Amino acid sequence: MKEYWSMVMETVAFLREHLTTVPKVGVLTGTGLSGSMDSLLEDLSLDYSKIPNFPVSTVESHRGRLVSGTLAGRGILAMQGRFHLYEGYSPLEVAFPVRVMQGLGMTCLVVTNAAGGINLDFSRGDIMVIRDHINFTGANPLAGPNNEAWGDRFPDMAHAWDSGLVASATDAAQRSGFTVRTGIYAGLSGPSLETPAEIRFLKLAGCDAVGFSTVMENIAGVHAGMKVLGLSVITNINNPDAPEKISVEAVIETAEKAAPKLDAILRGVVQRLI
Repeated sequence: MKEYWSMVMETVAFLREHLTTVPKVGVLTGTGLSGSMDSLLEDLSLDYSKIPNFPVSTVESHRGRLVSGTLAGRGILAMQGRFHLYEGYSPLEVAFPVRVMQGLGMTCLVVTNAAGGINLDFSRGDIMVIRDHINFTGANPLAGPNNEAWGDRFPDMAHAWDSGLVASATDAAQRSGFTVRTGIYAGLSGPSLETPAEIRFLKLAGCDAVGFSTVMENIAGVHAGMKVLGLSVITNINNPDAPEKISVEAVIETAEKAAPKLDAILRGVVQRLI
């Protein structure tokens, strides 16, 4: 564990040398959603491969770069591309960008993802604001020794997704002329997609959408004392009684088309944060 925290702080020191200012808001973008930051006025861009100790994203449509700049006049640090358990990364490695944000002193985290819809009232291309989640991965980035300086051993997850940010996201969407959904996100490890029986189980558990990311980052963010907002683009609808074949290309296409909506939400939320 000492080695892990040392690696985090080494990365933090490297970024402090390159950042003109350290923003308070961090954004992690998901599959096909790098365009959700199109309004960001960049002042720094670094490929993950150039950052000490940083994992490298291996997933299609994840750009794999860190960008800082301003969005709606506010400072933002964005990670365009994330890491997943199914890539072979450990929970600690998946959460590494969040720990770096924590080391930089950032207080707000926005996580976006592409997700499959379970709620049949949803439509492809909808944005779902996450109000709660269920961790079905069997993994947790807090397993093992706890660094008390970085967070409590047993963080309270009753407010894992900040209700104030949920309200701000909903309002930002309405002001931009569209509505969003809210719901419960099921986090699986992947990479195989769900069987009809698994979708029925998730539906019985009260889940509205399912994906292979986001939960590890949220847990680390809550442990770090951050306010966390989650935004899911519904890229397909999982109807267990009429299952349809899903392609990665179609998921990416739907996510890319929804990216401008995410951009509008992010601008509205950030304006209210600082």
